This record gives sequence, structure tokens and C-alpha cells, in this order.
Amino acid sequence: MNYLLDTNIVTAAIKNNKAVQNQLYKASVYNRGVFISGITYYEIKRGLIASNASTKLSEFNKLCQNYPVLLWNDVAILEKAAEIHAYLKKRGMRLEDADIFIAAITIVRELVLVSHDSDMLRVPELTVEDWLATAE
Repeated sequence: MNYLLDTNIVTAAIKNNKAVQNQLYKASVYNRGVFISGITYYEIKRGLIASNASTKLSEFNKLCQNYPVLLWNDVAILEKAAEIHAYLKKRGMRLEDADIFIAAITIVRELVLVSHDSDMLRVPELTVEDWLATAE
């Protein structure tokens, strides 16, 4: 099982959250792949640049050296995102476009999404783990 880190988990990792750091260590011990989506990269980077947080920006850059960034440059991901949007809309549920794309990347790449966002549980086919739930 390999993982895609959602934005809230990457933020926790940058802040050296012990629960997240422990899970990342376990993933490396068990030779699990850990990835960051291009959307999460953008969301984190824009916030750190806008707030001039140079120390956290340096931590984020180190994190990205250890965990590859996955782009959404695959038609299968775009198709899955459209399906997720349609599914949710038909049921009167809403999810931000960025979250839909993160979910689509996770499903198409057959990963487990690590997220502290319960809204992601609305997406069928998506396997979600919350590495922060036990830390609260």
C-alpha cells in the first residue's frame, strides 16, 4: 500500500507533527511509496511564499525531495475527476475542485489518501487514512 498525502497532512509534516512523522517513518521502514499531489504542492507553496515563511518553505522543499510530486497530466485522472464531480452533484454533495482532483489522482494511481478532511469520505472508491486522528 502506497500513500498520497493531502494538504493538511503535508502541513502537519512541515510542523513536525509527531503522529505524522511516526507514520512517515513506518512507511519508509515498510518500503511504502509516499507521494504529494501537484495540487497539494501548489496549495502549500503559494501559502508559504505569500506569508514569507522561509523556514517552513525550506522544510517543504526537503519534504518534496523525499516524496515525489504526482501531476494530474493523465486523461484517466481527468475522467475520474469528472465522474466524482457528477456522482457528488447528483447526491447534492459538494467537494472543492482541488479535493476532487486529489481524490482522482489517488484512485487512478491506486493509492491510499492520507487526509484529515472528513469530506473526502464522500468519494466512492477512495481509501482514506487519517494519521492525525489518533493524535487528537
